[in-house]
Amino acid sequence: MKIGLVGFAGSGKTTVFNAMTGLDVPVGFGGELRLGTVKVPDARIDHLSGVFAPRKTTYAEMRFCDIPGEHGADKKGLSPRALQQIRDQEALCLVLRDFENPALAESADPAGDLDAFAAECAFADLEIVERRLDRARKEGADPVEITAFEKALVALESERPLRLLTEDELDRGFFKGYGLLTDRPLLVVLNRAEERAADGVPETMAERLTRQGAGGLALSARVESEIADLEPEDQAAFLDDLGIEESALARFIRAAYALLDLISFFTVGPDEVRAWTIRRGTRARAAAGRIHTDLERGFIRAEVIPYATFVAHGSETAVKEAGLLQVEGKDYVVSDGDILHVRFNV
Repeated sequence: MKIGLVGFAGSGKTTVFNAMTGLDVPVGFGGELRLGTVKVPDARIDHLSGVFAPRKTTYAEMRFCDIPGEHGADKKGLSPRALQQIRDQEALCLVLRDFENPALAESADPAGDLDAFAAECAFADLEIVERRLDRARKEGADPVEITAFEKALVALESERPLRLLTEDELDRGFFKGYGLLTDRPLLVVLNRAEERAADGVPETMAERLTRQGAGGLALSARVESEIADLEPEDQAAFLDDLGIEESALARFIRAAYALLDLISFFTVGPDEVRAWTIRRGTRARAAAGRIHTDLERGFIRAEVIPYATFVAHGSETAVKEAGLLQVEGKDYVVSDGDILHVRFNV
């Protein structure tokens, strides 16, 4: 999963990036993209690894991309280069400044910054949609494609982000390759001052996020950076002192999985115990393709053990003896926590 962090100058975006990844990228260092990868904690993988004692344990991963905070001529918006870099991301994380910064003349205005970002993305998408629609009409393109772009145009002109449109409302097959920003899943982070680290997202902001089809969470990047520097055994006590139940990284990962509707399935054995990330609703054959294209191409069947069933019986052998091993075809919808053995022939 590739998530692009974006934010206006002074939002603390790079500090959030450092807190999430454990890196130490200099704040204010412009120019190139900065990348960081984190393992997705999963107690189920820990348990399975303990049972199988594999030579290798592989967690799911989340890749963060710190997009340089270039600005346009108004010194508030994002440059064309930054907008293009944002298009390359699977999902977006907008960091909003919700603390006072003496180095900045303007007071914190997270609601205004959210509106400004949404407007920029809408204008950028509108330009693409209008240009393609004009060309499609001139070329006599497929009427279904023209209709799809007309629906997108109406939504954008109505200040409705495309992510709010259902699959029935918008045929997204025609939009592949365009990187429309308002169709990207959006997670908004309110970056707070240290004394407000435990405060949640205000109701008024939550309502704005709903209108944008976005998820949201609040944190203090400075506090999270301090937490990341502590030994694991000291982190829980520090969080407890602040009245915070879990780290921002754990909350961020959970929010991102919910926003993107992601689940994990597992493959197990003496060589490797591994988590694989797929979208909810993925069928067995496509899930097999995440492991290797040969498994999808030569798919015969999937032998499935739900994680809870495995834990209840303690081993694959015990599950089979209880008659609870599921043998599923290519159209089986994989559930969160399924342990899969794929049978194939190529």
